[in-house]
Amino acid sequence: MKIVVLAGGRSTERNVSLTSGHKITNALQTKGHDVAFVDLFLGNDLQDVASIDDLYSATPVEKDYDISDEVLTDDAINTLRTDGSTQLFGPNVLAICKTADIVFLALHGGAGEDGKVQAVLDLYEIPYTGSDTLAAGITMSKKVSKEILLYNQIPTARFVAAYRNQPIPKIPFDYPVVVKPSNGGSSVGTHIVHDATELQPAVEDALRFDREALIEEFIKGREFSLGVINGQPLPAIEIVVNDGWYDFEHKFVTGNTTQFITPPNDLPDEVHAAMKQMALDAMHALGLINYARIDFFWSPENGLHVIEGNSLPGMTPLSLIPQEAAVLGIGYADLCEMIVQGKLDLLKAK
Repeated sequence: MKIVVLAGGRSTERNVSLTSGHKITNALQTKGHDVAFVDLFLGNDLQDVASIDDLYSATPVEKDYDISDEVLTDDAINTLRTDGSTQLFGPNVLAICKTADIVFLALHGGAGEDGKVQAVLDLYEIPYTGSDTLAAGITMSKKVSKEILLYNQIPTARFVAAYRNQPIPKIPFDYPVVVKPSNGGSSVGTHIVHDATELQPAVEDALRFDREALIEEFIKGREFSLGVINGQPLPAIEIVVNDGWYDFEHKFVTGNTTQFITPPNDLPDEVHAAMKQMALDAMHALGLINYARIDFFWSPENGLHVIEGNSLPGMTPLSLIPQEAAVLGIGYADLCEMIVQGKLDLLKAK
């Protein structure tokens, strides 16, 4: 099978995406597929190949990809292009994708997770992994997705929204609160605010990354994540941070004191079963298909609360879904192939 792995792009999580993309490329090559790695933003000028087919290779290249903890700005990303363009799709990206049997979207944050890339691929009838344009856009907006969850009576934290150049609205719940960009990921721009003196700076920082910020009720409890692959829930994974909270560095930078425990210790079987069902319910409400990840808080006092859904879960060495799949004996390469085949099966069933 000919597969394009599309990574990079223009989001603040560009470096995370590149790491996922290279790992996915290597994995699919070990399964015998012809794979071409393409940076969405940089593209390929095709000067070094006789034809696009020469970009595909079934030979895996073992390489370590460390994720920088730098939060990339638009200006920093723009300097990477040598042609002076800031367009999302780099040279020949669409031409390359048109030659593939399917495109594996290894994008994170911004365009890619917000449905824009999916919309373009749909227009050209290019198949791709993950959910469609609408579901990607819904889950990228924490405000919209939380409204949908609440409408469907799926527990999630209460919230208010704040905007640039507008007064911060009255908060109908007590401190601490969580402040985050509405359309971001990987905890970039996210803060735990303990009192009113910390609120304004936190909102201002979150609004550096988005036009809209959420101020959420802080739900005290253990943190879990649960992936679903082709309609089958994986075992939950508990995230235990020994210093601070599960921020960008704890998610992606090696050496931080974070434990990932799957299956979780001391989680009652009935709670684990309820979490799996709630993950399926949340995916259905949000329109997610193929594969996704639903994050949770749980405590005996507060019960289960959905934090958010993720339409393109990370696939880095420290990402959660690969660890959950490994508990079931599903290796990384098999997981990547299952995602590809699962989406092709869904497309055939239409």
